[in-house]
Amino acid sequence: MPDLYFQVIAVEACARSIVPLLKFRLRITNTPDAEQIHSVLLAAQLQIQPAQRAYNGNEKQKLSELFGPPELWGQTLRNRLWAHTNTTIGAFTGETEAVLPVPCTCDLNVGATKYFRALEDGEASVLFLFSGSVFYAAPDGRLQVTPISWNKECVYRMSANAWRELMERHYPNTEWVSLRRDIFEQLHRYKREHGLVTWEETVGQLLTGSGETRMPVRPEEAVA
Repeated sequence: MPDLYFQVIAVEACARSIVPLLKFRLRITNTPDAEQIHSVLLAAQLQIQPAQRAYNGNEKQKLSELFGPPELWGQTLRNRLWAHTNTTIGAFTGETEAVLPVPCTCDLNVGATKYFRALEDGEASVLFLFSGSVFYAAPDGRLQVTPISWNKECVYRMSANAWRELMERHYPNTEWVSLRRDIFEQLHRYKREHGLVTWEETVGQLLTGSGETRMPVRPEEAVA
């Protein structure tokens, strides 16, 4: 009966994805190594382990939105769910590699975005919890299926720059803010009534409280 061991060995940004996508490269090893694996339907839950690293003053300030003030972190710095994902692994014997895709978002209402955006350097500890089904050949050649054991997991220390570089590739020098629809309509009306060209101008004028302050216009927003 198969006994799979999982190891995350690398992560990279997907160069040609429509949405921001990180690709985690897995190494899968089976025991006994001579057993023929026909396929694996693999699912994974990813959890951020915030207690597994230290934070500087700026990071603590930004993360207070997630975990509260630092004096409470002994109780609040618990694992946080990041994502669920899955992949299919083809036939192999002994050892193989596969790619586990993880869609990402820059939505600041999402906890994972708040966390990764707050990190200035270092690594983020990510716990992978695996599940799924393994299809394999029994000694008599018959096709068999068995579930992946509930205790199959691994930890990968991902560079904080991986997430930042992914977002910069898709949204260079840009942050996204989600607003309730009625608030957006008020902001949009203010933009029209004051003859403002860009959203940066609109927000900048509101922040300064001066009708004479105008932000530089980016060419791609000249028709906004």
